[in-house]
Amino acid sequence: TEWDKVLVNIGNHFDLASSIFVAPRKGIYSFSFHVVKVYNRQTIQVSLMQNGYPVISAFAGDQDVTREAASNGVLLLMEREDKVHLKLERGNLMGGWKYSTFSGFLVFPL
Repeated sequence: TEWDKVLVNIGNHFDLASSIFVAPRKGIYSFSFHVVKVYNRQTIQVSLMQNGYPVISAFAGDQDVTREAASNGVLLLMEREDKVHLKLERGNLMGGWKYSTFSGFLVFPL
């Protein structure tokens, strides 16, 4: 996953070069994503990965539309230094990630 822009990154715990968020402390974190495929007749599957393992996924597979979104969100218990990123498991995104968003924040420190 390659993001072209970061809108907010307080603490710099999201690394744009690797597209990975690293938890600065143990706690409950909220993550959500919204991925748009444009002019693509393939099914896509996007997964939110925690330490290399898929936690949640979203699919977009309608063949008769020019734009379709896949979205999901989750609360995760994370330890300090745990890593989270998005992975395109299936298909490809024509136009890249420019129509997509990925957000995360600490809800409750532990």
